[in-house]
Amino acid sequence: MRQPLALLIAGLLSAGVAMTAPSPSLAAPATQTIPEIAYTRFTLPNGLTVVVHEDHKAPVVAVSIWYHVGSGDEPKGKTGFAHLFEHLMFSGSENHKGTYFAPFELAGATDMNGTTWFDRTNYFETVPTTALDMALWMESDRMGHLLGAIGQKELDTQRGVVQNEKRQGENRPYGRVDQNILSNTYPANHPYQHDTIGSMADLDAASLADVKQWFHDYYGAANTVVVLAGDITPAQAREKLTKYFGDIPAGPPVPRQQPWITPLAKSSRGVQHDHVSQPRIYRTWVVPQLGTDDMVSLDLASTALGGGKTSRLYQRLVYQDKLVDDISASVSPFALASQFQIQADVREGVDPAKVEAAIADELKKFLADGPTQDELDRAKVGNRASFVRGLEKVGGFGGKAVILAEGQVYRGDPGAYKKDLERIDTATIASVKSAADKWLNKGDYLLTVLPAGDGFDPDKEDAKVVALPDAQGRPEAKLPAAQQYSVGKNETNRAAGVPQVKQFPDLSFPKLERGKLKNGIEVVLAQRHTVPVTQIHLQFDAGYAADQGHKLGTASFATTLMNESTKSLDSVEVSKRKQRLGAITSIGCGLDTCTASLNALNDQLKPSLELFADIVRNPAFKADDIERVRGQWLAGIAQEKTQPTGLALRTLPPLLYGQGHAYGIPFTGTGTEAAIKSLTADDLTGFQHAWLRPDNVKILVAGDTTLEQIIPQLDAVFDDWKAPATPLPKKNIAKVAVQAKPRVFLIDRPDAPQSLILAGLLAPSSKAPNDIDIDVANGAFGGSFTSRLNMNLREDKRWAYGAFSFLRDALGQRPFLMYAPVQTDKTAESAREVEKEAVAVIGAKPLTAQEVDKIKSSNVRGLPGSFETTASVLGAVSEIVQYGRPDDYVQTLKQHTEAVNQASAQKAIAEIVKPQALTWVIVGDLSKIEQPVRALNLGEVQVIDADGKPVAAKAKAKAAK
Repeated sequence: MRQPLALLIAGLLSAGVAMTAPSPSLAAPATQTIPEIAYTRFTLPNGLTVVVHEDHKAPVVAVSIWYHVGSGDEPKGKTGFAHLFEHLMFSGSENHKGTYFAPFELAGATDMNGTTWFDRTNYFETVPTTALDMALWMESDRMGHLLGAIGQKELDTQRGVVQNEKRQGENRPYGRVDQNILSNTYPANHPYQHDTIGSMADLDAASLADVKQWFHDYYGAANTVVVLAGDITPAQAREKLTKYFGDIPAGPPVPRQQPWITPLAKSSRGVQHDHVSQPRIYRTWVVPQLGTDDMVSLDLASTALGGGKTSRLYQRLVYQDKLVDDISASVSPFALASQFQIQADVREGVDPAKVEAAIADELKKFLADGPTQDELDRAKVGNRASFVRGLEKVGGFGGKAVILAEGQVYRGDPGAYKKDLERIDTATIASVKSAADKWLNKGDYLLTVLPAGDGFDPDKEDAKVVALPDAQGRPEAKLPAAQQYSVGKNETNRAAGVPQVKQFPDLSFPKLERGKLKNGIEVVLAQRHTVPVTQIHLQFDAGYAADQGHKLGTASFATTLMNESTKSLDSVEVSKRKQRLGAITSIGCGLDTCTASLNALNDQLKPSLELFADIVRNPAFKADDIERVRGQWLAGIAQEKTQPTGLALRTLPPLLYGQGHAYGIPFTGTGTEAAIKSLTADDLTGFQHAWLRPDNVKILVAGDTTLEQIIPQLDAVFDDWKAPATPLPKKNIAKVAVQAKPRVFLIDRPDAPQSLILAGLLAPSSKAPNDIDIDVANGAFGGSFTSRLNMNLREDKRWAYGAFSFLRDALGQRPFLMYAPVQTDKTAESAREVEKEAVAVIGAKPLTAQEVDKIKSSNVRGLPGSFETTASVLGAVSEIVQYGRPDDYVQTLKQHTEAVNQASAQKAIAEIVKPQALTWVIVGDLSKIEQPVRALNLGEVQVIDADGKPVAAKAKAKAAK
């Protein structure tokens, strides 16, 4: 539950150097009115600040509670404590014992989680309007009545979960970079000098006394902001907040950390080794905090420098000099100080020193001249488009509730986003140049991450980061102005327990409308008039499965190249035009389909459609583009082979389906190195002509339009698109027999702090008549937070950050996967627990009616909040079309889900879970896990490499550590 990046309302889409003069029809629009998020703000007598935004488009309310405390407030020796406490807040409260998630699952909550960052801890959920009282009771109970429910057991459980979250993060390639950079950019006495998740030693040292003191110091009403956004009025909000929160004490005054910008006096560098496939370079500067003119200007500068393929760094180092596979520049805005960072993935065989020199050269040029007007204009259009799209959602990790909460918590103003948008709107070449020159001419920290060689020990060498020393000048934290707070009377009988939710709003989902273009292409529309945006999908019956009998990766590689250039526009000009229009386009593949997508602002829909049609119909497959993308693609495959999940998803499907099956391929869709190296322009053109054609597509539309409006607009760009004379190819998705006996495949990942367990079976197609029964059964077994797998390995054993089961949709037999990243020393024990759960669910411990009813309730009651955005509506339409479901499928989900019972759910899970047919892939340090796993006798054990090929067992040849 840790947020990896700061939430940024003014994030920009890519923008870069202008290589050609902009077309007059695509010129940047003049200054426009700042979008409005209307709100009402009030403060309760106990100091609780409340912000309310009305949005009645869906019968849901986003509840977002922000405590003004984060890892930056942790004293020395207590790193990670804010985040640990966040986890403890999900352990139950005095009047609700047990996991916090249970009542919310029954009520159909969506977008539910909690996160910790440097300056705040937040908790959020979106609930049906009728469940708002339950949500506020729960939030207020843990805010006002927590400590009686927290004992040593709860502390030990969440400590174990957090430590496994830390291991999981560090088990990813480049997973130890963040702490290295923080230690070398901020002085030791800076609030941002340590990572939010903290150190293992400090987590081990956390005590119950620490817990109680943290709660007392920071979790008072006067240190809290509650935002309610959605189907609610300010009057209702005041009444409910007074009822549930009014009797909670204000808490002691909380000293506020003050901005402290500590740019490095001189540039420094470091080297870190890791199990990565290629060197990566990071250059990081300390820059001003969010809400300042310079921060906004630096954000624009980062877009021009490294905001996508049109940016200066990308143009120079990827296109021109061919030194890197990818490069980007970005800002991370925080409340006390921020970071500006350039990141580059060094191309195979290239000396990192050459990359450093080229970056320095481009940066020097930018500091001398600043951005061009075209770069600035494209950045502004992209920003507005991004912001408008974000207004569709009320809560979750983003949405309007987050925008208002950030403004209030960090800047005392829920409408602070307007100031940032105004700054962006009025930014000039001179202002951006001035900010860049002021801050990027200061010292920076350059970190180079290099692939670890044989014998690398993460506990030695450069893994031990030496932090910067203390610095003088840290400003004293300031207490807020003295206030007189009063506590209201208790209006809630908490002994009666959690308020029951007995009524639920009906789902509102648009009726599908169908039409046809002049050339016969079918159009399916779902009207959604929330924001002035139209989204279009061209859905082709193709996908990774179309690679069968051909070079693996062809489908994905061909569609990726289609995103590059057209016969009349090179790849840079394509990107520039999209930026000027504020349009988003993409073409890519899944297992069974390939999809070309357009997300366009309505006032730019005509030129956006024209560009989109050109991309879809006239790809150039230019030699330069092919070679550039090929290099990036091969680097991507190499990256997959260093990632535990990537390794498992590459190797397990061929084992499940067998060689030669349409699904017996890496489920990343990237294919194999040999295939990608051999692909030619003819291969790509052949795939496009054979599969991506007008007689193999349906056009799906959702958004602010009507059938009468959109059909002529689509006809204008697609009506002359004619199918070739050659017949459509066929995919042979054969039926696979059940495995006769279990098999275990081990992949060595030396020094891994965790092992990844992935156990696979085959399930019926997504078109199966009992698909809803399967979904409910999976939810109870491993598909929800309170499912059997997660409660066992996370909440009971605390060996994993999370353990789940899931199905991947497919026209043929679906993969059913049990997934558990676990601490290394509990690998064998965890695999045994997964096997035990699989055996029990079809034997001595079948699904209970209570478990089934819980998932049914969650699924049904979550429907009103599941289709809040146009993208979610379009996703449902896509599934309806792909799997041949009736047009009213979503509207009838409630009745069909309610028809599931214990018997039908148990029959569904028993049809899938066959322990004797399990195929296991376990990725970890074989020197530590191989012998314990073999001793389990789960099945025949074989060690394989990253390509799924057998290798000699390694445990015997390597001494256990």
